[in-house]
Amino acid sequence: MLLEDGEPARRRGQRANGEVSGTPCPEGTGDPPAQGTPAPTGITVEAMAEGWEPGPALGDRDVTPRGTPQRAGQHEEALMSELSELVQKVVKSSSWWDRHGVDISILACSFLLLPAGFLCLRSAQAIPFLAGVLTLGVVHHTLAVKGSHLASHNALTESKSWGKVWAIFFIELCSAFTAEQATYNHVKMHHGYTNVIGLGDSSTWKLPFLNCYVYMFIAPLAVPVITPLVALGLLRNVEWTAALRTLCCMFLGLYCHYWLLLHVSGFQSLWSALLCMLLTRSLLAHPYIHVNIFQHIGLPMFAADRKPKRIHLMSLGVLNLPRNALLDWSFGHSLISCHVEHHLFPSLSDNMCLKIKPIVSQYLKQKKLPYNEDTYTSRLRLFLQRYEELMVHAPPITELVGIQ
Repeated sequence: MLLEDGEPARRRGQRANGEVSGTPCPEGTGDPPAQGTPAPTGITVEAMAEGWEPGPALGDRDVTPRGTPQRAGQHEEALMSELSELVQKVVKSSSWWDRHGVDISILACSFLLLPAGFLCLRSAQAIPFLAGVLTLGVVHHTLAVKGSHLASHNALTESKSWGKVWAIFFIELCSAFTAEQATYNHVKMHHGYTNVIGLGDSSTWKLPFLNCYVYMFIAPLAVPVITPLVALGLLRNVEWTAALRTLCCMFLGLYCHYWLLLHVSGFQSLWSALLCMLLTRSLLAHPYIHVNIFQHIGLPMFAADRKPKRIHLMSLGVLNLPRNALLDWSFGHSLISCHVEHHLFPSLSDNMCLKIKPIVSQYLKQKKLPYNEDTYTSRLRLFLQRYEELMVHAPPITELVGIQ
């Protein structure tokens, strides 16, 4: 479930409600990394202090205010370095519990809730049965979304070897997707080229042939079916050994879910078990789709050869939603209320993103940089009103002529 991509449309003066800030920006060039190249994980805060972007040398020569490209570029890099130093102090002073333990505990609790969920489905009474559906639905999304997202960024552990193990477990076994392609699409492309047209602009989330209401309220129910089908199509881009491993993990994860419904929950037929699988795996599919489009589409978009430096690219093209207990637990803070922080420092865990949020928000506002925030209902209203503009038509490229 890590297919991050979408699209926007913005106008000068727009802000978190889908409008683009008039804050000027620089230009830049960079060649996209070759597909299939494994994306880096475990990125350090020190690396990002130097304007790190995933992938091989991108050849960035971003041009900022006209006539003073070098000075402006140095100023932007200095801003990112200064912010990174502030964040690094917090990270170094934080315990293992803050850096990894909190999120690992949430994932562990989700595993412990699995038996209760399957046993509740044995009941012939409506309330226990619905409690089982709700429990399994929340557990599935916690493992498949939060677990996969953290694993793709190697944010669950300091070890790269264990990070690879967790990525395979959460992405392939729990999410029925391919770890290599999920990491490539999300970490290398979406994070490396956030809101850059044709690279990390979230365009794969768009289905322009669908009606607005079909896309927003009906299509998400098909996510559990579409996800493994898309994964199968992407296996041609990975080595045969990785493809075979992915197929085995995907089959094992889906079959275990089906087997437990038959032998623990007591389902009597194939179709009733499959219907329950679809129901639990699509329980939070609507907010999953919505969150992925709300936080980037409708914000500034850039051409690959005219893009800002990292700190401006992330502050302009990323939006935070308010905290929500259910979504914070199931998706993680970095996908909900700390998305700006996550894009600036993607290797940090959800709990650490929440911990550095006051520092990042205060710093960006102090430096007169955008810090986009909006409510879920406001973004939903915006997309329903401007669906054709945001999700069907090609977005205009933001032209920013200087850095304030």
